[in-house]
Amino acid sequence: MKNDLVVKDNVLINASYNLELTEQRLILLAIVNARESGKGITSDSTLEIHASDYAKRFNVTIDAAYKALKEAANTLFERKFHYAAPLKDYPQLKVYFFKARWVSRIAYADDFATLAITFAPDVVPLITCLEARFTQYQLKQISQLTSKYAIRLYELLISWRSVGKMPMIELAEFREKLGIEPTEYQRMELLKRRVLEPAIKQINQYTDIRVKYEQHKQGRTITGFTFSFKIISEINKLEKVRDEFDINKIFKKMTDKQRHLFANKLSELPEMGQYSEGTESYQQFAVRIAEMLQDSQKFEELFPYLQKVGFQTA
Repeated sequence: MKNDLVVKDNVLINASYNLELTEQRLILLAIVNARESGKGITSDSTLEIHASDYAKRFNVTIDAAYKALKEAANTLFERKFHYAAPLKDYPQLKVYFFKARWVSRIAYADDFATLAITFAPDVVPLITCLEARFTQYQLKQISQLTSKYAIRLYELLISWRSVGKMPMIELAEFREKLGIEPTEYQRMELLKRRVLEPAIKQINQYTDIRVKYEQHKQGRTITGFTFSFKIISEINKLEKVRDEFDINKIFKKMTDKQRHLFANKLSELPEMGQYSEGTESYQQFAVRIAEMLQDSQKFEELFPYLQKVGFQTA
């Protein structure tokens, strides 16, 4: 399989939209195909998606792929998204809230089972002219997700890959970004049972991250959620460390001087961002890390990071 890298500007990751599962898959497949072509794309470029490619990428029958492409030809042209950004020619001005279409042109060739997509002018720079503000992941990570909400939640989470957690998101914003209509799942019990929990279950089962959430309340009313997650490769790394080292023995040997020395180093490690709280300084963070290193379970959890900043076990 080719390099199936999906890359989006974070403006697009954080946009609000409601796309059905097949529509999201087709947009992502078009982004991958645009990158794989190596030719670059403009708002005049036409990208072809074949039913056979769709079937292979998302492990569906060829008949299901035919149906997905044919239906998208009738619906995707009408789909819009909302995003926040400054005006390109006046970046110093306040942020504007834009409404845009995903595609400016779409067609389906029945005889060839092929969909032809031309991305709208607003979309092209958000998948091609990328600087430091972008998120990327392999298409295979979401290929087995069958919930449209799971795909959106995965993208939102993975944009925080470097820190392993997403800041508290207000309920209204959460609904908007996942494309939940105001009339849908108005009761919290329904929202959690039909949207949130199935999405998390699929993400944990089929993707490269393991996620959990906490709910935030004002009184008895849930007002938002916080998500934290670990990447499987990091979990596997910890398991390998457990197999190779006697962590408890190393923990007992660590001196107070070493604990504070390496706590200072850890406080500046980007991967440690998942443990930071609020707006604490590096110094405050280092003090808290030193306290964490006094706990054997936390020490074991942080051991791979200690090795990364030069901690020697011998």
